[in-house]
Amino acid sequence: MTTPTRRQINAALAALGLAAASRSPAMTGTAPDLILTNGKFTTLDRANPAPQAVAITEGVFSAVGDAAAILPTRGAATQVIDCGGRRVIPGLCDNHIHVIRGGLNYNMELRWDGVPSLADAMAMLKAQVAVTPPPQWVRVVGGFTEHQFAEKRLPTLAELNAVAPETPVFILHLYDRALLNGAALRAVGYTKDTPNPPGGEIMRDAAGNPTGLLLANPNAGILYSTLAKGPKLPIDYQLNSTRHFMRDLNRLGVTSVIDAGGGFQNYPDDYEVIQKLHDAGQLTLRIAYNLFTQKAKAEKDDFLRWTASARYQQGDDYFRLNGAGEMLVFSAADFEDFRVERPDMGPEMEGELEAVVRILAQNRWPWRLHATYDETITRALDVFEKVDREIPLEGLHWFFDHAETISERSIDRIAALGGGIAVQHRMAYQGEYFVERYGAAAAEATPPVRRILDSGVKVSAGTDATRVASYDPWVSLSWLVTGKTLGGLGLYPQRNLLDREAALRMWTENTTWFSNEAGRKGNIKVGQLADLAVLDRDYFSVPGDEIRYLQSVLTIVGGKPVYGVGDYRDLTPPLPPAMPDWSPVTAFGGYHKPDGAALATAAAASCGCASGCAVHGHDHARAWAGAVPASDARRFWGALGCACWAV
Repeated sequence: MTTPTRRQINAALAALGLAAASRSPAMTGTAPDLILTNGKFTTLDRANPAPQAVAITEGVFSAVGDAAAILPTRGAATQVIDCGGRRVIPGLCDNHIHVIRGGLNYNMELRWDGVPSLADAMAMLKAQVAVTPPPQWVRVVGGFTEHQFAEKRLPTLAELNAVAPETPVFILHLYDRALLNGAALRAVGYTKDTPNPPGGEIMRDAAGNPTGLLLANPNAGILYSTLAKGPKLPIDYQLNSTRHFMRDLNRLGVTSVIDAGGGFQNYPDDYEVIQKLHDAGQLTLRIAYNLFTQKAKAEKDDFLRWTASARYQQGDDYFRLNGAGEMLVFSAADFEDFRVERPDMGPEMEGELEAVVRILAQNRWPWRLHATYDETITRALDVFEKVDREIPLEGLHWFFDHAETISERSIDRIAALGGGIAVQHRMAYQGEYFVERYGAAAAEATPPVRRILDSGVKVSAGTDATRVASYDPWVSLSWLVTGKTLGGLGLYPQRNLLDREAALRMWTENTTWFSNEAGRKGNIKVGQLADLAVLDRDYFSVPGDEIRYLQSVLTIVGGKPVYGVGDYRDLTPPLPPAMPDWSPVTAFGGYHKPDGAALATAAAASCGCASGCAVHGHDHARAWAGAVPASDARRFWGALGCACWAV
């Protein structure tokens, strides 16, 4: 007879909900700093998936298992947190976000992210105009789609001018267009004599005067450059702004991000704010950052300079260099505006890309490459394979970003080279436009996430926030599970959807390969960094269409609470007020989430039954998903009055 290993015993006990506490040998005999108990813990550790309690010591998980084994280890200084039966998950990690750039401007931006109607959005705009002093602008900088609105449209220019006749208003919609009122046009100096920039269009009236509509045709340069003309915050305000942005990400359960650089984000100058926050111990996110080249035709010089002056992985668990990208060369950038035709990359792409990739491979710097279309991916792979024959890429954690139309052949080529694919939820915002141009059948695998997972290629999920999409991870998780856009359009057949655990892994342990931190975080597991989120509702039982409304009530990074609300509010030091005092953050906060009453109203509106259940209202899906047999009239309905079985 074979003697079972401790791992096998723990796995068997865990399956019965009887997991013995696993403890770090280094922490044996040391009282933990923090113990969490009475939660529905999802560790994503297959050997110990559902423990009763978790202990944290010196920023790492020191024990995970049975409450009876962990609670007696507490000392006089140990803080014990009752999770109130709530779902507890590993901290979420966004594989692609522009948090460093976004933080510099967060306090100046009115966010329409998650706002359900244009009427609500315009009321917010009007209120913000009333408190914004000259010469400041009111700006809505992406993160939303017209399809999320009940009205299914953007505001008209006349509507903008009516609510803001004198205050400049700039509204960026994805990366396809910007709306400027008359005051904003005057502020940026666009007149009938202003020429269209390359790749962009200033729409004009019959007399040739700009109307206020700017179009990316096909690239977003005109949108970037116009936004860059607006006022900027002084550095002390940028420090405050970045802290508020991180706090809103913490509210959503995000504990780590991989920053993808961005246009007008120069290294090291525009990293001064995030570096100061790190040095002051004020980061509430772990940030791995990639360096994004800034000047077309000078990309090689950027990477020669950076690989000579900076070291891959320099930094610590809170702030560290993650390599190059997402822009390596401008000639390889295929912009993702599905309202226009796919751009063809010029013939210079391969030569320019090869020159940069050789520098990176020689210096053992990983890279990420923005690539929306398979046509771009195919040509980039030709370059990578050529370089690999002379400078092996094995062991470099390089990957493509986005890859909405990637082919099976390209997936196999990436697998052969040992690369990865980082997907984001851009189709949740642009799916309607893709279907309009290419058809529903073409949209069924954009991207083919299930096929990528099955291939063994490293794959994870993120947002690409804050402009082309919002930073809410729950929109991404909803999209992965339901296949629906924010406008409610179902894009994917069942074969391309993920179950909830697989989707959650895409946002936790899968992402760690992309920052070369596998085994260091991503699970609630002894020895890993102690990052987790306690959710307001149960991710595994809420209706699929309500996943995107979830948020955290308590978020912990490195064993320290960084966000708390309700019973946990006093665990987190309050932030200083948003600066400046007219900041939209003061009045409206960040990502809009409906309250419980609004969710109940939405459930009733979407439900086809004539009346609600006496126990669950119109939230029948919660009853069906629960442990109580709501679907059995004889066992449950007669006893407690639940009519969900009849729906």
